[in-house]
Amino acid sequence: MTIYDIAQEAGVSASTVSRVINKKKGVNKQNRILVEALLKKYNFEPNASARGLVQQSTKIIGILMSDIRTSHHAEGAYFMEQELKKYGYNCIIINSGFSDSAREESIRTLFSRRVEAIVLVGSTFQSENTKRAIQEYLNGLPVIIENGYINLPNVYGVLADEQNGISDCVRLLHTKGKRHPVFINRGDTPSNNLKILGFQNALKELSVCENPPVLWLDIEKEEWQSSYDATQKLLKDFPDMDSIIYATDFLAHAGIQALKDAGVCIPDQVAVIGVDNSTYARISSPGITSLDNKLEQLSITCADILVKVLQGEKVANKMMLFSDIVEREST
Repeated sequence: MTIYDIAQEAGVSASTVSRVINKKKGVNKQNRILVEALLKKYNFEPNASARGLVQQSTKIIGILMSDIRTSHHAEGAYFMEQELKKYGYNCIIINSGFSDSAREESIRTLFSRRVEAIVLVGSTFQSENTKRAIQEYLNGLPVIIENGYINLPNVYGVLADEQNGISDCVRLLHTKGKRHPVFINRGDTPSNNLKILGFQNALKELSVCENPPVLWLDIEKEEWQSSYDATQKLLKDFPDMDSIIYATDFLAHAGIQALKDAGVCIPDQVAVIGVDNSTYARISSPGITSLDNKLEQLSITCADILVKVLQGEKVANKMMLFSDIVEREST
């Protein structure tokens, strides 16, 4: 059953049926009642894209993620999707991968679906290639980056202040008497690079050590196992190490297990801090002290800014949310 079938049975034009569906004026009372009765009789649901052609609005938002298996990003997409649904928007979520060509193709795909705006989840999209793709395909279309920013007029960034947050983590460890911390990182991303900068700045400020060790995990290996192996290696290579900050709670969860298997007492011998304040921090034993980068607030803020932009309101192109530390047994 199509809009044309309804029109033929009602003896009216397809445009009349369209006006009834979209609750527009210009239809006499008798025809409106007849068309509405037929729509109800056949449980007619207009095609979303066809409705959008009439309204010049598809009410569809595209959400791009580099790797949908990353639980932190998937959870963020969930919060955004739920918030946008309150305003009548539906979301298309695409797993773009990490290559420049795949991301450009994903952006082109969303553009062809006539989305009204796009959300890029994660700082990995903060790149020159993404900037070029936005300029080519999304010029004038609102783009929101969760925890990232690109300097373009139609791009809006909502970021977590993880750099200063990690500095606060180092200061917390210092108050616990820890003087030989190590940072374990996986992935060369703008977000992780700011975490490392916060780590190094705080140690310099505290005059603890001149060249604090930063260990980069092998991205070719499975993430959990890579962190587990690296932690055990640290125990041999850095015998004075008394604390570890991991770039994510997931990595910290693996590190906790490695320390326990090696017979290390946590936090007396080695204290542990993660980032994200995720489920991994809560279910770990001992519980992991974690930097809360306000994922839910960050995601809902992205959605709210997007709606305001689509409604024609002026908003700042860049916003920063403060993070804080949730302390648990690992420190």
